[in-house]
Amino acid sequence: MGETEDRKTASTPGGSSEIDDGTRVFFDQARTAHASGTTNASTSEAPLPSKAKAAKPHYHGHRQRLRDRFIKGGAQALADYELLELMLCMAMPRGDVKPLAKSLIAQFGSFANVLAARPDDLKTAKGLGDAGIAAIKIAEASALHLSRERAMELPVIASWEQLIDYCRARIGHLKNEELHLLFLDRKNRLIADECHQRGTVDHTPVYPREVIKRALELHASALILVHNHPSGDATPSKGDIDMTRKIVDAAKAMEIIVHDHIIISRAGYNSFKTLGLI
Repeated sequence: MGETEDRKTASTPGGSSEIDDGTRVFFDQARTAHASGTTNASTSEAPLPSKAKAAKPHYHGHRQRLRDRFIKGGAQALADYELLELMLCMAMPRGDVKPLAKSLIAQFGSFANVLAARPDDLKTAKGLGDAGIAAIKIAEASALHLSRERAMELPVIASWEQLIDYCRARIGHLKNEELHLLFLDRKNRLIADECHQRGTVDHTPVYPREVIKRALELHASALILVHNHPSGDATPSKGDIDMTRKIVDAAKAMEIIVHDHIIISRAGYNSFKTLGLI
């Protein structure tokens, strides 16, 4: 055998004559590493098995179902906490907000109380951020605008229930007393609703002269007094009755009619006219 043929035979792993001497070192090292279990990672890595898909959260699809129920059936189709939940969903696009909606109603006592709560009070609710607070206050403002527009569509005397709804939405859930003056034109349409005085929990100072002065500035022909009782009892107090009589007398001198004085509470309302006090 010639020298060249002897060299090829000695350098051929597995009997192949197409691999030169320099490559033999590589194959020899590879075989040794494989036998010892230390194969180079770059040559031994296998594709990792694909991860299993994450389990869907228990509330998956719940928001869409809630929206569908609301669109088809309106607010009547949802419980109060579900209506609040749907509202919060728009401000908090991720996560389950049902527990938050329920805790808010539990903390403030009712859906209406949540809407009427002050922003500072809402900030004390765990899990409720600025976006959620803004959504709640926007809903309250929308309700007030809607009820006010409805109250202004017809003469106040002819749309009494709408007027009461508006007054309850406006001041029925406040923690402190407020006296509001509803100024009316000659056709008993609402010109303005203004907060005349703010007081403590059970007292609001009222000055008849200031009431009549403001009525004259607005060229109002009539007015209705409205104030709230945070205690929940809409029964007129002696102070309420005395104050109303003074305003009625002062208004009569200026040919301004006082149609009524309405006391609003969370539980209901009372009308001085209905009670025979005007």
